[in-house]
Amino acid sequence: MTALNQYLSHQLQNEATQAVVKDITSDRWFTGAEVAEDVASFAARLTAAKIGRGDTLLICLPNRAVFLPLEQAAWQLGVAVHPIAPDTPLPELLADQAEHHYAAMILQPSLAAQLPGGDYQVTPLAMILAQDLRLAVVAAAVANRASAPSGTVQEDDLALIMHTSGTTGKPKRVGLTHRIVANAARHDAESNTMSADTVALITMPMFHINSQVMVTQAIRYAGGKIVIAPKFSASRYWNWVADNGVDWTAVVPTIISFLLLNEHSLATYDARQAEIHLRFVRSSSFALPEERLREFQDRFHTTIIEGYGMTEASSQCTINPFDAPKIGSAGKAVGTDVAIHTAAGEFTTAPNVDGEIAIRGDHVITSYLDPHPDAFVDGWFLTGDLGYFDADQYLFVRGRSKEIISRGGEKVAPAAVESVLAELDFIEQLAVIGLPDPLYGEEVTAVVVTTHPGINEAADRQTILEYGRARLAKFEAPTRVEFVRSFPRNTTGKVLRPALRDQLLAIGAAK
Repeated sequence: MTALNQYLSHQLQNEATQAVVKDITSDRWFTGAEVAEDVASFAARLTAAKIGRGDTLLICLPNRAVFLPLEQAAWQLGVAVHPIAPDTPLPELLADQAEHHYAAMILQPSLAAQLPGGDYQVTPLAMILAQDLRLAVVAAAVANRASAPSGTVQEDDLALIMHTSGTTGKPKRVGLTHRIVANAARHDAESNTMSADTVALITMPMFHINSQVMVTQAIRYAGGKIVIAPKFSASRYWNWVADNGVDWTAVVPTIISFLLLNEHSLATYDARQAEIHLRFVRSSSFALPEERLREFQDRFHTTIIEGYGMTEASSQCTINPFDAPKIGSAGKAVGTDVAIHTAAGEFTTAPNVDGEIAIRGDHVITSYLDPHPDAFVDGWFLTGDLGYFDADQYLFVRGRSKEIISRGGEKVAPAAVESVLAELDFIEQLAVIGLPDPLYGEEVTAVVVTTHPGINEAADRQTILEYGRARLAKFEAPTRVEFVRSFPRNTTGKVLRPALRDQLLAIGAAK
């Protein structure tokens, strides 16, 4: 039995009569025994459908507690799981399945009903944790099988296939083995001081690495409890925390901003403050402005701990020490070797050396499922992120190398500009990109979604320009501000900066 399968089975046995996961959609806690019953029944169902070791199960569902038994059953059989966004259009889903030859899918009834007749064996799937599922087996995949493929599941068998959350181009496919997922879960649980007493809240998508490993697998490794919300809601967030005894959660800076801006969120927190006991909130994706971090901590009486991770590392690489966090940094390496890859091709941990962040470790991939050899050098994975270490070995992330703006020979990191401008309270969402400039090469452009779209844009534009000039170097300060209602994003929610750039250029050309 792999280490991943071992700790998952161990948790359900230990917590057989105790609640281990709550599904907010159905407003119900489920015990270890109930989850284990669903694991056994679904494993039997897959075997009967001739699905087994070496196959891949695609899951296209919203956040639900049923992810736990679906994945555990698949992994016991050596079946890899590929979770995708629940709103994936049917043509995209079918193209993904056809290209990568997935053997079966778990879908909602409405999506399953649209599948082409004859190509899929679609049957209802009723489980304790969810009654409204469909199992769609690809007919051609099992047509010549007498039985399900079997064999001893190995540590290097695939457990998860995830899409990267890159900001450019088509997301890459990341294959995470049983070994990688188990190692990541162990590092995450230990570095976030998780225990059997921890109750974690999931509000981010379960097709994302954060919810899949950073929360679900780490908490299950520690033997704690999980509360799964259908999606983030600022107005309901504090009720979820209070009602379920949540003491730990992972978020992104956008969620922190929404909680500070939403009046219902603030009122609910004030009403239920005595019932809320968050030990800390883990934040990742990009650094919070110091002013916003301190505002959140003071307003909600908890601590924000910032870290750095990615899909290719099965979640986390660094985290700030609880007793000595540095605001603006991603913290120190945990269970990971982290270095800076310099322009000269060296890997160094020397302080104040800029370059591309490189990682390696027992939870980091050594290749993609599709060929991308340029991402790996001498055993290191090149992240595409720029950064440096300070004298105390805290990592500071400056942004993506492909996003750097060239302004009159100076290099501008969009993340650094965004961190400053995000302090303005009327900015709801923000992306800084480079647009063509005949004199300087590129113009530093702030693209903004405001909290009051369509109102006072001229005044807001002037405020942003002046704020940037007062707080940023001259070459970093935006010289252009554009307002949009939304950003183009990939399937994992990251802003597609090239698409945003093209969108603005097209609007400009049409004027």
